[in-house]
Amino acid sequence: MKPEVLLELLEAAAEQLEIKVSYEPLQTAVVHGGLCRVKGEYRIIVDKRASAEERVSTLATAIARVISIRPDSSALDLSPALRDVLRMHQPSTRSVAATRRTAA
Repeated sequence: MKPEVLLELLEAAAEQLEIKVSYEPLQTAVVHGGLCRVKGEYRIIVDKRASAEERVSTLATAIARVISIRPDSSALDLSPALRDVLRMHQPSTRSVAATRRTAA
């Protein structure tokens, strides 16, 4: 699937999860964005200069993390192709446990 199509699907998934996605110029050349919490709500910040593939990776990694720590997200309306992409970007079980402890 083309990265541009995946981007649209990932942005729609973020919307279903009520996660704000913003594209901003980031200062670092190594990281292309990621997931954060602002006032208790999840937000994904993506480097607007990143390539489509890098944007897909950033969004997929962030959304996969949210899905892994929010039990209510299993009922999302996602295509099989998008589910496969998110599965590839799932965090390890160990990092999910640590995230759950700090989020509580």
